[in-house]
Amino acid sequence: MNYRGSSAYDQSEFFSNYLKRRDRKDSPNNAIEGPIIYELIGDFTNRTVLDLGCGDARFGKELLENGAKQYTGLEGSKQMAATAIQQISGMNGEIHLESMESFHYPQNEYDLVTSRFAIHYVDNIQKLFNNVHHALKENGKFVFSVQHPLTTSSFESKKAGDRRENWIVDDYFIVGERKEPWMDEVVIKFHRTIEQYFQALVRAGFQIVDLREGEPKIEHFSNEEEFKRRLRIPVVLAFSCVK
Repeated sequence: MNYRGSSAYDQSEFFSNYLKRRDRKDSPNNAIEGPIIYELIGDFTNRTVLDLGCGDARFGKELLENGAKQYTGLEGSKQMAATAIQQISGMNGEIHLESMESFHYPQNEYDLVTSRFAIHYVDNIQKLFNNVHHALKENGKFVFSVQHPLTTSSFESKKAGDRRENWIVDDYFIVGERKEPWMDEVVIKFHRTIEQYFQALVRAGFQIVDLREGEPKIEHFSNEEEFKRRLRIPVVLAFSCVK
């Protein structure tokens, strides 16, 4: 079966397996993407935050514990949203069981909009970026990460298993839907080039102030072998933009 958006996380076994993988210190989320996102965000003290595809909201909890004024998370999976609600219980935050595509974006509401490894599930990024621009206050910041387009261009090399030792880059300029074998299921993602992300942001009215491709740093890894493997190809693409 093919799963779109966050629907795969409503499968109990998939959800459980994901959380185990996500908690690994040397996972790309923790060893590569996390440090970059915090660096791009900078000071978030007393900021109102909207998080698109918030998952279990552990990120939201960290933001609130470290000075964010208010946190709103959007999550389309019932199972993931329930976990997120528990995660920030008693804190100044809220979780909406809603996708980032269907959410009604208020005007000039947020100081910071974030999204971590979620926008590659979205087909129409131009509409999404327009909505984010609408929802940000003047000089507000939009910081997000996606799976690097070099890895979403083709999932042919994953047929041998989730842990890739070689990467096939193919059909790079053929954008659109891709089917990724992942944890014994198939999830739908949308491939687009770095240039297309850049152009969509500019058309939405953003000023792009930084771009990162997730160069690994040894201090974030507990395993030197995994660090060296991650030096071979970028797995993260992150943008920092200002309204």
